[in-house]
Amino acid sequence: MPLVNTVTLLKRAAAQGKGVGAFNIENPEMALAVVECAKELGTFAILQTTYTTVRHIGAKVLRAMIAEIISAVGKVDIALHLDHGDSLQICKECTDAGYSSIMLDGSRLPLADNIALTKEAAYYAHIKGLSAEGEIGKVGGVEDGLAGEIGYTDIAECKKFVLQTKVDFVAIGVGTAHGEYKGKPNIDFERIAAIKNAVNIPLVLHGASGLDKPTLQRCIKAGITKVNFATELRQAYTKGVREALNDTALYDPKIYQAIGRQEVKNIVREKLKILS
Repeated sequence: MPLVNTVTLLKRAAAQGKGVGAFNIENPEMALAVVECAKELGTFAILQTTYTTVRHIGAKVLRAMIAEIISAVGKVDIALHLDHGDSLQICKECTDAGYSSIMLDGSRLPLADNIALTKEAAYYAHIKGLSAEGEIGKVGGVEDGLAGEIGYTDIAECKKFVLQTKVDFVAIGVGTAHGEYKGKPNIDFERIAAIKNAVNIPLVLHGASGLDKPTLQRCIKAGITKVNFATELRQAYTKGVREALNDTALYDPKIYQAIGRQEVKNIVREKLKILS
């Protein structure tokens, strides 16, 4: 089964008034969990790999692995996305490998530099028939060793960013954070709606792990389409494997990895139902 262009799924979800779950995966077990859940629920999903996962496994290996998993599970619409690409090189690597879309995350850079780098990454993706994500504003917390403070996206800057980079969808800072929340996040729903009115492309919510159902659904109603989950999936998989290994007689990786996969499925199923 071929991969679906990410922006195709985002437009489909927006037309249906729902969000698309974008799930970060680290290995075949986690990828299989997401694809199986999407198949079971009759919906679609985005698989994501961070730049550290790409460097650990390789873009071509990941692309081939996902294609085989989709083929084995059966007819289901899945996109494969590079999450938080930290360089043009890795964006081009994933583009050349046949991903559905890429993200150049220049949100820590000055606006002009962010625009310049994201524009180049988006151009390269577009000439290869892929779609591209950029980020403006800052999502707080820590992910893959990168820490940042929450920075709310400026509406005028976001409009300028989208116009000049020509990204297909954009991640915005509205009060969410990567990693575990220590308290209740202060989500700026009015800002989401204002940015949606200012730019005519899908909006992305990073740091959705840990947000409750009413908050997620309110974000979608305000204008979010792509909703990213990473921390909860990593925690679920690790929990399943760790608990399985309490059995000191267990040493077959296929067994404890399958238990980890089931824990991930429990989370993914819940999120897909919320977003639809």
